[in-house]
Amino acid sequence: MYKNNAKAWLYLLPALAFLSVFMVYPLFDVLIYSVEEGYNSASQTFFGVGGYNYAYVLRDPYFLQAVKNTFILVIITVPVSTGIALLISLGLNSITKFRDLFQTIFFLPYVTNTLAVGLVFMILFKKTPYTDGFINLIINSLGFSSIDFIEGPYWAKMFVMCFYTVWVVLPFKILILTSALASVDQDLYKAAKVDGTSRMRIFTKITLPMISPMIFYLIITGFIGAFKAYSDEVAIFGTNLNAAGMNTIVGYVYDMLYGDSGGYPSYASAAALILFVIVLTITCINLLVSRKNVHYS
Repeated sequence: MYKNNAKAWLYLLPALAFLSVFMVYPLFDVLIYSVEEGYNSASQTFFGVGGYNYAYVLRDPYFLQAVKNTFILVIITVPVSTGIALLISLGLNSITKFRDLFQTIFFLPYVTNTLAVGLVFMILFKKTPYTDGFINLIINSLGFSSIDFIEGPYWAKMFVMCFYTVWVVLPFKILILTSALASVDQDLYKAAKVDGTSRMRIFTKITLPMISPMIFYLIITGFIGAFKAYSDEVAIFGTNLNAAGMNTIVGYVYDMLYGDSGGYPSYASAAALILFVIVLTITCINLLVSRKNVHYS
């Protein structure tokens, strides 16, 4: 028994070493940085230890704006993208002809470079001296005036950001849900049809419970992914997200490290740990909710 345990630990040793060097150590390093007050990155000195960095970050208007943007992005995009993906997956699951072709088409945005997709969205929505953009042409054809989605009002910029985020995450969610629907035992559907059960009742009593683990997985990963959003915003609004009013928490961390106001690893570490606590809290809440609403067959 002892030999088997030693062998198992030997197999796990490379993974444990990797996790220790690239995950555990950086986490402790960030924690140390976050409590070092007045840290100077040039001389690597500080004058005290305490919670000043957290107090500064929580009072910083740029951080508060980033938190607001991130939460709006999370609250809107996660349920909307999951719901749309479920509808599309149900449609794909109900057809047999050209199903593989449609699945490939829907999956194409997932393998496309994020910045390239963001550039396309910027071209579609951005007003220039020569054109108001393709989306504004559609709006004008409906009798409405043009909207500056990239440099205009806050709600317009947030709409573009949410639209883009939903577009980017849809392919992965469709792939997962399509696979989950295909794995549902068909005998359950046959038995329900024999009993004359309506389609809506079949969906709510059979389909949803059977694929609920995958839906829960997508919600959890969706929350985490949305809270880590940054490159999407850069692709559309440029690197100066504070000026555009569209920064996120991860963007704030990056700016504190490398941006125009960079060179403050203590502030960046404090913001990163605040983000960690937020994501951990929401994940724990989702895990508690899932105990009652997720069916594991």
